[in-house]
Amino acid sequence: MPDRIAEKRAIMLALVAGACLVGCTSTSQNSVTFFADPGKYEFSSCQSLAGQRKQWQQRQQDLKLRMDKAEQSPGGGVVNLLAYQADYTAAGEELKLVERTARQKNCDLPENWGSNSAVR
Repeated sequence: MPDRIAEKRAIMLALVAGACLVGCTSTSQNSVTFFADPGKYEFSSCQSLAGQRKQWQQRQQDLKLRMDKAEQSPGGGVVNLLAYQADYTAAGEELKLVERTARQKNCDLPENWGSNSAVR
């Protein structure tokens, strides 16, 4: 029995350490994405990127509303984790990828176009 507890603790520690490392890599310019293909928008026009940006923003907002609503019910955290969290993360990664690609292509950005990168 003590061996199983030690084994579970080791697994949890490895998962937490991995999550911390992933958090560190996401701050770089070439961040690692798990759900988005980094070259997906490489050949997209600025007009197409603007449409994609709007689509992914709407998807992210919709998922956020669903997650907030689920949090109000018993077991909402589990529902969020199982049903919405992966999609929410994927939408955020796609949105960041679209914005980064648009900046690299020097597209005309809307006035409210937010930057996901830190000012250095």
